[in-house]
Amino acid sequence: MKKSTLFLSIGALLAGLGVLLFALSSLNSLEKVESDRPLVLSMTASVAIPEKMEFAGEKIVFDRFDRRERMDRELNSFTYFHSTTLLLFKRANRMFPVIEPILAKEGIPDDFKYLAVIESSLDPRAVSPARAAGLWQFLQTTAKEYGLEVSATVDERYHVEKSTEAAAKFLKDAYKKYGSWSAAALSYNGGQARISNELSNQQTSEALDLWLVEETTRYYYRLLAIKQIFEQPRRYGFVIQPEHLHKPMEFKEVEVSTSITDLADFARQHEVTYAQLKEFNSWLRNRKLTNSSGKTYTILIPTRDALYYKKGEKPKVHSAAWVK
Repeated sequence: MKKSTLFLSIGALLAGLGVLLFALSSLNSLEKVESDRPLVLSMTASVAIPEKMEFAGEKIVFDRFDRRERMDRELNSFTYFHSTTLLLFKRANRMFPVIEPILAKEGIPDDFKYLAVIESSLDPRAVSPARAAGLWQFLQTTAKEYGLEVSATVDERYHVEKSTEAAAKFLKDAYKKYGSWSAAALSYNGGQARISNELSNQQTSEALDLWLVEETTRYYYRLLAIKQIFEQPRRYGFVIQPEHLHKPMEFKEVEVSTSITDLADFARQHEVTYAQLKEFNSWLRNRKLTNSSGKTYTILIPTRDALYYKKGEKPKVHSAAWVK
């Protein structure tokens, strides 16, 4: 009887030890799980870098360390800068139909529409700290050099069509000088004089091999990155519906060859608000238009239907790739 009691006591003790060890093991597991638990509600992963790309018909391979790492930086930046990149798609639906035909007419590769994207975020009223202005971010001196009017009441850097024509002429001149679209793109940011000098001083014929200020060094890769995302938005996490895009606008064109003393009164006569007039004619820089030369200007008046989004109406989508 005593032996049975002893065996039972030993068994109970071993069972207790087993329970204790199991509890300690479970506690350690819970602590490990807790320590491994993410402190954020969503996870972030670096996006894969393509092996190669083409821009304006020129191929670039991302196997060399500097090219790969620069592309990595810009592609991840645009991918995770969600609200800004989404806004670029929305604006592009309105702006690309205007920009693309002008670039094509001037013989500029279609990919250069992305230059306007990274220059101004497709905002025709954008102004940089250096006072570059408009969709294509022209400085005043360069704007005048390429035929844009800049005066107290008119600044055609803010004119979408005319500034696009001027940008195309600049790029055409740069390509003629360098024989390379990548060099032309870099010169748009850094200036032709600087690119030419650095090609000579650094003894290379490849603009992408130059040691330049960070902004210009990043410039070309920002073009590549935004092109990559625009061509495959869903792959980078952007889900877009047609109704989310900005609708293309329709206008009545009004030609004027005289001064306008009061643009608010002019807007009222054409049944739009002063704000709506300025929204689509931001090249008008004053409350009046001074025109002593008799030059003919074309002012865009949005149609009444274009001013409103109608329930159930889906805007025309410029690129099917955006809404796949």
